[in-house]
Parts: sequence; structure tokens; C-alpha cells
Amino acid sequence: MTRRQKDPLRPLTDDERTILTQISRARSESASHVARATILLAVASGQSYQTAALSAGRRSGEAVAHLVARFNRDGLAAVEPRHAGGRALSYGLAERTRILAEVQRLPDREQDGSATWSLSLLRQALRSAEDGLPQVSTFTIWAVLRDAGYTWQRSRTWCQTGTVTRKRKHGAIEVADPDTEAKKP
Repeated sequence: MTRRQKDPLRPLTDDERTILTQISRARSESASHVARATILLAVASGQSYQTAALSAGRRSGEAVAHLVARFNRDGLAAVEPRHAGGRALSYGLAERTRILAEVQRLPDREQDGSATWSLSLLRQALRSAEDGLPQVSTFTIWAVLRDAGYTWQRSRTWCQTGTVTRKRKHGAIEVADPDTEAKKP
């Protein structure tokens, strides 16, 4: 005999049902997304939590109950996995934008002590600025730069990947590679 469901699945809208069906049948979707969509569709069709879990290759009916409660609260966002542990993210979009703004500023020889940015020099500039980041590490700066498409060059400078300055007869021009994003691993 099964227990009564504390938080039963709300009725699905036509759009939600269509999207969940597409996700559950997609071969290019991650396995966790497919399993969650399959579970939600099984519960919507009237199956018990335990049966729905088994239909998606899972064991726990309790995990299905948590998924259903999250779907009732968040909608289709319940199919996406959340932060699953580890240290909480310290730097959001505003902090990343601040780091990139500092990199785009040319360093002042007198104020910064160099004509090019290094990670430690960027860290020092960001920590000492009024609107800076007092706890930022060189690893965080490196990760933000890498994600933004910057690479460390042999000339000891940070350069935007896919953009290069070419010498021409009429002067230097900047050339951008349109396939930069496609070439990234």
C-alpha cells in the first residue's frame, strides 16, 4: 500500500508537456535531463512515484517526490540540475564584468608599475581599487579571463583570442576570426 502524496504534480500545460516530451526523446540531451523529463511525464500520466522512478532507471520514489515539488514550484527549470555541492560561487556577473573592465584598461606605468598586465598585477590593482574586489585571487582572474576568451601570450601580455593586429601598407588593422567560438574546446 502506498502513502498519499503530499505534493501531487500540478496539471501540465500543453507547452510544458510538449517540451518535456521533446527532452525525454532527445538523444543529444544529457541523461539527467532525459531522466527527469521521463519521470515528470510518467507522474503526469498517473503512475506512482516509485513506478515513475523505475521507468526512468532510478530507484528512489522519494527523489521523484522532491522533483515533483520542485517542478510545481519552479516549472521547467526543475529539469536543469542545480548547484550540487562544493563551495558556493563567490563572484557573479558584476564581479566578472569588473575584472574584464580592469583588463581592458591600459596599465599606467607610474600607478601600476608596468606597461602590461600580469595576473599578480591585476590582482593588486583590483584589490586596491575603491570599487575593486578585496579578496580576489589570481586563479579567479585567470578563470574569468579564460572564459572571456583571453590567452596569455609569449610577449607577456593578455590578448583577446581570435583578434590579431595585422600590418598593412596603409597601417595596422585589427582582424577578428569569426570562427573563434567554434574552435574553442
